[in-house]
Amino acid sequence: MFKRVAAFCLTASFSAGAASAEMLAIMNYESKADDSLESLQLQNAEENRREGIAIMELDPGSPDYGKVLADIPVSPDLVLHHIFYNNDLTKAYVTALEQELLHVIDLTKWPYRMKPIPTPGCQVQENIILSDDNKTWYVTCMGSSNVVVGNAVTDEVVSMIEMPGTYPHGITLHEGIDRILVANCVAPDMSAAGNTVEVIRASTGEHLGGVVVSDSKGTAPVETVFVPNAEPPTAYVTVMMEDTLWAVTWNAETESFDPQKAFDFGEVGASMPLEIYFNRAVDRLYVTTAQPGHFHIFDISEGPLNPKLIKQLPAAGGAHHVAFTPDEKTAYVQNALLNIPGINDGSITVIDLEKQEVIDSITSLKDQGLAPNSITMLPEWYHPAGHFNNGPGSLY
Repeated sequence: MFKRVAAFCLTASFSAGAASAEMLAIMNYESKADDSLESLQLQNAEENRREGIAIMELDPGSPDYGKVLADIPVSPDLVLHHIFYNNDLTKAYVTALEQELLHVIDLTKWPYRMKPIPTPGCQVQENIILSDDNKTWYVTCMGSSNVVVGNAVTDEVVSMIEMPGTYPHGITLHEGIDRILVANCVAPDMSAAGNTVEVIRASTGEHLGGVVVSDSKGTAPVETVFVPNAEPPTAYVTVMMEDTLWAVTWNAETESFDPQKAFDFGEVGASMPLEIYFNRAVDRLYVTTAQPGHFHIFDISEGPLNPKLIKQLPAAGGAHHVAFTPDEKTAYVQNALLNIPGINDGSITVIDLEKQEVIDSITSLKDQGLAPNSITMLPEWYHPAGHFNNGPGSLY
């Protein structure tokens, strides 16, 4: 497992002489878009466009705080999307929007190298979830209406789950009830959008149909995550174009899910809800909204169907993924959504979770004309924030 030795090798290579304080994060980035783009910000015609993976120091006690310690360039025609870990934190998987190639990084070896995994028939790769035994991965394909199933040991595709007429994005797994939920989001060219979470029987890969999580059509559910240890099993769903948070609760009698609207972000001046996270006690829920950019803290101590907003903090345009420190004292919000102008600020907002206030903004990438597309701590400092299914599982 990637532990202190590998971390030392990395920091020794890029910050010799630095103080012992360190806390490293990994993120993929691309050049910030200047103009409106037609389809998923694919900017291949721009000769100077950059893509890469950055390792950044986030410990405020380090003299390298906020600096990029390692910059790993990648081909700009991939349009890398997000980074996900396997269960034992030995691998990182990187999805891509433009090519039918998933990539994997062996986190036990430095320098990092991306190994391509062909995923024919999977267009516009979005999210990944791992089975509890760390042997199977599932990749959502928003542009081809399917989910690719792969062997997480050999990293080879083994099957495909077809879901015609859907736009698979967020994905979550609950092996206790043998169900996978997939958010039916939006067509890559924005010509249509869904309003359901699609249900898959995990053991067989059978697509069982959808559950409506919206008050209207075309609202683009974007992410879904099972609430850790909830009984009965319950998953949250962010509905991007309706500005709402929904909960779907497992009904053992009908073997289906009962949907309920849980919160309306429009009532607090926020729109485009995206990511969902939890603390270890599962009495706090954290949700990002991209426009104008907020980090929301909810009290869910009375159960997932009764979230109470206790703090809404300003981030920046495109507030998206969040990395949490292991002690749950600090959160780092990555501000960029699909590199869309107006919601691709490029900064990282630093939040004190104890004081519930913004304490800093890191602009290292933004100052170079770059925008990070995801953020998570390297394994030694990783906090799953509820993304380990209901046992071991994968990062989103």
